[in-house]
Amino acid sequence: MLQLDLQYFAGEKTEKATPKKRQDTRKKGQVAKSQDVNTAIIMLFVFLSFLFLGGFLLDRSLAVFTTVFGEYMLWELTEASAFTLFLEFLQQFAWMIVPVMLVAFVAAVIGNYIQVGVLFAPESIKMKLEKLDPIKGAKRIFSWRALVELAKSFLKITLIGVVTFAVLWLQIDEVLQLSLTSLGDIVSTLGLLTLQMGLAGSVVLIVLAVFDYLYQRFDHEKNIRMSKQDLKDEYKNTEGDPLIKSRIKQRQREMATRRMMQEVPDADVVITNPTHFAIVLKYDEEKSDAPYVVAKGADFLAQKIKRIASENKIEMVENRPLARSLYESTEIGQPIPEEFFKAVAEILAYVYQTNNKTPRRNTK
Repeated sequence: MLQLDLQYFAGEKTEKATPKKRQDTRKKGQVAKSQDVNTAIIMLFVFLSFLFLGGFLLDRSLAVFTTVFGEYMLWELTEASAFTLFLEFLQQFAWMIVPVMLVAFVAAVIGNYIQVGVLFAPESIKMKLEKLDPIKGAKRIFSWRALVELAKSFLKITLIGVVTFAVLWLQIDEVLQLSLTSLGDIVSTLGLLTLQMGLAGSVVLIVLAVFDYLYQRFDHEKNIRMSKQDLKDEYKNTEGDPLIKSRIKQRQREMATRRMMQEVPDADVVITNPTHFAIVLKYDEEKSDAPYVVAKGADFLAQKIKRIASENKIEMVENRPLARSLYESTEIGQPIPEEFFKAVAEILAYVYQTNNKTPRRNTK
């Protein structure tokens, strides 16, 4: 019984998603996103565009009506004239609709970018047969999420209806007097009322969209939670990934190289090839009975070692066979093999004599 309880808790999704899990779900197109945010931004941008495009759209509309009743009504209706009229109307309406559609498109891009940034997830648009399963479809319809969406829709309709009615009610006197005004004043008043109701509704929808986005984030975080077993499995898979292992090894090599370079300024001598190999030796009789290797490198690394040694005035001695042999037979931190004692001793004696030095002693 206890074992079953432990298995249950191990499978319960109580842990926050790891960065890898978030990245994997993002690749699948599963992100925290609210459609209400897109709708609210599009609606706001479109109605704001009417403030700048209103005059242009009115002039275009009047020009179309003037042309229709002043010229086209006098045309003889034939197949050719009907086709010409269709193309003309299509062009005129395109001039009026395309700017608004461009504004809506830009607003849609901004709305998506604010929420999810740049995201390309082709997997999310793949055809999946399980989406056609009627049982799963019924579960989605009668799920808790569907009830939440229904409540949200009811709240949006109610609030937007109340706000737009309030705008209309505040202008009720002007509305009742429309029958006594000219056609131009009627169009102007109706256009202004439409703009005011649209902007008011957009503001209400933006406020609701903010709360909906917070709910979508909460729901998304809950859905991508992981169990303790999921964390263990991910750790095993990550550690077993050859790419991850190679990166870890590369980072370890970089750290070892940095530590090795930090030891070069305290060395006694650098034995070079002179171009291909560089072996850095140090003798401290308190640490070792023989000189030991503090750094070594070949090619580019050898040149870097020589540069650091030169900057710190470390003696460099060229001995091609010795440098190559030491490079192949020694490891960093290890004393040199016994067969190299005599050759290295002669070099150290020369270095100490040249620089008036004595072997380092550890006084700690």
